[in-house]
Amino acid sequence: MIQVIGLSKRFELSLSHQMKVHPFSDLSFEVPRGAFMGIAGPSGIGKSSILKCLYRTYLPTSGEIWYDSSLYGRIDLAQATERQMSHLRLHEISYVSQFLKVIPRISALDIVAERLLPRGYALSEAREASAHMLARLNIPEALWQAYPATFSGGEQQRVNLARAFVARPRLLILDEPTASLDNETKHRVLDILHEMKREGTTMIGVFHDWEVMGRVADHILDMRSLGGAKEEKQLATAEGVRL
Repeated sequence: MIQVIGLSKRFELSLSHQMKVHPFSDLSFEVPRGAFMGIAGPSGIGKSSILKCLYRTYLPTSGEIWYDSSLYGRIDLAQATERQMSHLRLHEISYVSQFLKVIPRISALDIVAERLLPRGYALSEAREASAHMLARLNIPEALWQAYPATFSGGEQQRVNLARAFVARPRLLILDEPTASLDNETKHRVLDILHEMKREGTTMIGVFHDWEVMGRVADHILDMRSLGGAKEEKQLATAEGVRL
């Protein structure tokens, strides 16, 4: 489903001195359909940067990301157009970040249901599926019409997960999805992840808790074996930060 070849990312910083940061370089791996690959390593080593390159919120410096898409066939996400990436995010690829970022003053129910509308669901059907997923993730019915901005961190993350899970994506990218969850909800999340794997969803994720990751991952990429993040002080070609 995913084949990464020679992927590299470099940030150029202009602060009190010129510096280049290389979170990872010449990274290659493959993830079969329906498999889960975990990415492990200490903070700052580049785990989240890999996920953002896959989702294309970061543009890789070099390398290829071949994805088996139902919309476009085999496509290199590193070279895909913004229009193609927008369509893939709507229809095939979901990303769970560490923080929920949504439009204010929209209910939790509709924030989750919104993910299904581009897929041809009627609003009533989307809300029904949304309610079912929120219930599975321990969000009380009394909160479904409330605004997630008023929720606790753990409740916001459950809404974040519900948005990704309800769409049943072909590719699911997870960045610390269980970090702020209680043990009961972690178990529910793992149950849903196993369920989605059986249905064929391919997953790549970063977990702070190695035990939790080990219960769902088929393979773990340990970033420490790659040498970790690198910094190089030298003259940058432009001011600011390049993503």
